Amino acid sequence: MKRASLSILLTFFAIASFSQTWVSDHAHSHLGFSISHLMISEVTGDFKQFEVKAISSKPDFSDANIELTAQIASINTDEEKRDTHLKSDAFFDAQQFPTLVFKSSSFKPGKGNNYKLKGNLTMHGVTKPVVLDAVFKGKVTNPMNKKEIVVFSISGVLSRSEFGIGTKFPAAMAGDEVTLIANVELSPVN
Repeated sequence: MKRASLSILLTFFAIASFSQTWVSDHAHSHLGFSISHLMISEVTGDFKQFEVKAISSKPDFSDANIELTAQIASINTDEEKRDTHLKSDAFFDAQQFPTLVFKSSSFKPGKGNNYKLKGNLTMHGVTKPVVLDAVFKGKVTNPMNKKEIVVFSISGVLSRSEFGIGTKFPAAMAGDEVTLIANVELSPVN
């Protein structure tokens, strides 16, 4: 029994030693969204403060555990009054719910460089499972710092009402469907 336990422990440490942690490079990453306004136009915005962390032991990232955290108070639509309104309890309630958090449950390769990213998204105090599309854009060595980087483009559509956001505003005013668009450059943590 001791031999089996030791074998399992050594296997665990061997796998853990090959795992690599990657974090987003803020200067080269973007977390944005768009939502319809009055059913005819689109309002776009982003979160200025966010971080993505991925841990993977496979070069194709198929075993990656991914976590994204965004600060709600950093929401930006290039309109200060609208941003203040979005941070209020009428929408995100940034004071009570300061972060948006996504934690992956699976990251499965599809055709070509496409992946399905599944996980739980928590915002406004509500946690729901979501499925996002991810595209592996590539891996290169940054000539400035000589570090390897990987880039993913991630997108998906969420229902704001499912998270209790802006429930007093009908979809005809502010669309219920919110499109998420993230372009993330990840560098390894040494």
